[in-house]
Amino acid sequence: MPIPFLDMRGITAAMREDLIAAATRVIDSGWFVLGEEVAQFERDYATYCETQRCVGVGNGLEALTLALRALDIGPGDEVIVPANTYIATWLAVSHVGARPVPVEPDERTYNIDPTRIEAAITPRTRVILPVHLYGQPADLDPILDIARHHGLVVLEDGAQAQGARYQGRRLGAGQSLVAWSFYPGKNLGALGDGGGITCGNDVLADKVAALRNYGSKVKYHNEVIGYNSRLDEIHAAFLRVKLARLDADNARRRHIAARYTAGLDATGLTLPFVPNWADPVWHLYVVRHPDRPAFVERLSGEGIGTVIHYPIPPHLQPAYADMGYENGDFPISEAMHREVVSLPIGPTMSDEQVEGVIDAVNRLA
Repeated sequence: MPIPFLDMRGITAAMREDLIAAATRVIDSGWFVLGEEVAQFERDYATYCETQRCVGVGNGLEALTLALRALDIGPGDEVIVPANTYIATWLAVSHVGARPVPVEPDERTYNIDPTRIEAAITPRTRVILPVHLYGQPADLDPILDIARHHGLVVLEDGAQAQGARYQGRRLGAGQSLVAWSFYPGKNLGALGDGGGITCGNDVLADKVAALRNYGSKVKYHNEVIGYNSRLDEIHAAFLRVKLARLDADNARRRHIAARYTAGLDATGLTLPFVPNWADPVWHLYVVRHPDRPAFVERLSGEGIGTVIHYPIPPHLQPAYADMGYENGDFPISEAMHREVVSLPIGPTMSDEQVEGVIDAVNRLA
């Protein structure tokens, strides 16, 4: 039987009755925008992240954008971003008129390398924006130390890492400022687009809450030029159902990742590296192969679904051609983008499917 990269039908089927009940609750309430479902999810997710506030917004990109707006980042400012990330991290910086300044990753973890950050800081730098890529925390403590030394703000992109822990503490805990995506394929995903911002600062959270709602705290009284970026009631209701299962789903992902790591050790592939301070949630299980196209084709021939996260680094995308970057400017990131392959992983994968992937990769790598 084919093994899909991610079985979205299976994931929703496992909680079908609860999702139907949540949708019915919203339909029967007659309230569809910024009602009690959103408010309750915001309270629940803030508690889950061990922080003070959560503000639900339309999607992960807008979560990053509104957080930057709330920090008063704009034209003339620079934001340090990973060279190795999904382009949304860069786009948010561009949307507020600031300039993304890329920094190469740690070759072991794929996340931004803290030892390279200070060299990228200029008098215009305002924010450091690490990404917890693939569900593994970036190395936050040295990043926070650099930020304190230079008077900068750290805004984290947690789109792929709901539930992960760094040094034993939940991502988003305390005073951390984190933007989240609740896109359907994420570990905590709605049944459509959704996003959120968590923080331990009421002033900042209130600014984001106004920005998401036309710049208004009171209806028809608009304090700033805002957006229409509100987490829908029905998606908040779905997220409440899925949040209750998130830790169990993440535990299943950890089990699968451990089986892969043990079962693929002899393949010669570059397998994920997990530092002792990280507790990842395995949004993706990413390996590297020097001849990726042939490897992916062989797996596809056996019905094994794979995805490439991501084929083109942001600095080489046409959208950023005006920044003047060329092949070779960020060689670590470019090598990753040529070689990475994401293997199937998801909370509904059976042990038989996991062993099927392991068998196929061992034969075909």
